[in-house]
Order: sequence, then structure tokens, then C-alpha cells
Amino acid sequence: MIRRILLTTAVIGSIGALAACNPPEPAAPPAEPAPAPAPEVPAPAPSNVLTANGFGPLRIGMTTAEIEAALGADSNPNAVGGADPASCDMFHPARAPEGLLVMTNGGALASVWLTRASTVTTDRGFKIGDEAAAVKAAYGASAVVVPHKYEAAPAEYITVWATADHAGPAARGVKYEIGQDGKVKSIAGGGPSIEYVEGCS
Repeated sequence: MIRRILLTTAVIGSIGALAACNPPEPAAPPAEPAPAPAPEVPAPAPSNVLTANGFGPLRIGMTTAEIEAALGADSNPNAVGGADPASCDMFHPARAPEGLLVMTNGGALASVWLTRASTVTTDRGFKIGDEAAAVKAAYGASAVVVPHKYEAAPAEYITVWATADHAGPAARGVKYEIGQDGKVKSIAGGGPSIEYVEGCS
């Protein structure tokens, strides 16, 4: 009986020694949570396109001096841009793309216009000569279509406002003038002055 007790004690001691030599594996660190997906940020529009807020370095509301610093002074200062230039003026800055005109009201940039000679596109990819149907399809219900003031249908104006306010100083939009051939003949981006149909009037 004593022998069995001694043997059992020896076995228990051996197991204890083995346990001391082989400590338990440390617990694995908790898995780190997967990082939250980054929010999608829309890509900024290229700087060489016309938007409701301007073109390139030109931003609606900047002064005539800022326009000239950005893209140069009037390339044809002898041209009449408006009956009262201090109130309203239209001109082509010397370093602006061909066919691009700026309109100022009270010495501040009111809108930017693309005429027949322009190859500049809008931020939606439209340019002079594009089909009116394509413009309407791209903008859908956002497009406001009204008859042309001087030409018979299919001549018309397609205006897309980026703001709920269409008449106040914060209003911004893009207007496509459509000719009788059903194609874009001019484009204006900016404030309420985009609705002018005779330059400064």
C-alpha cells in the first residue's frame, strides 16, 4: 500500500514538472475589426470645362481685376460689350480659349459664355454643335425647356439649374441655346444672367 502511494506521488510530481516545463500557449490577440470603407467622394470636374460656377480659374462673383489676373484683359477693348460697361459688359479675356466670353454685372463675373467658335465642353461633356435631344436625355427632368425668343422651333433654350433659387445672387445654372437645326449654338454657365438672350440685355 505504501508503495502504491509513493508511486502515485511520483507520477503526480512528474506531471507537475512536465506542466511547468510546457506552459500553456498564450491566447491569440483578438482580431482587429476591418476598417470601415472610405466614403465615396465625387471626382472634381476637370478645370477646363464650363460649369454652373465658372470655367477654370474663373469663378462667378470674382471681380474684373481678378478675371484679368486669371486669364488676361479684354482681347478687344474697342469692341462694345454692353451699352453701359460699368453696369454690364461682355468680353474675351486674352488668355481664354477661343469663343469664350465673360459677362460682368457691376464689375463682378456674372456668367461665362461659349459661342460658335468654342470647343470647350460643359462638365456633362456637351459642346457647341451637339444635338438638343442628347442634352435633354442627359439631364432628364432637371432640364427646363422654353421656346426661343427669336427663332421658330426646334430652336429653344434648355436650362438646368444647380440651385433651387433661379433669380437670386446665389443662383447657378447652365443654359444651352438650340438653333433651328436642333443643335447647340451657344452655352452659358453662371448666375441669373445666363437667361439673357441679347448679351447684356
